[in-house]
Amino acid sequence: MIDLGPHAVFIVSSYLGAALVILALILWTALSSHQQKRRLAELEKRGIYRRSETTSNRKEE
Repeated sequence: MIDLGPHAVFIVSSYLGAALVILALILWTALSSHQQKRRLAELEKRGIYRRSETTSNRKEE
């Protein structure tokens, strides 16, 4: 293994901390995306559509 010297604990804990922050951001983004898709599906189910969507693009029910 590579000899990290007297600062090995600091180096390893820094990498682990950075990895945890990145994983937390990925998880937060994935959960937020899922939540937004669910909210959009609820609104479309109630008949509320996005303004950018034209009437010809709407699904006929």
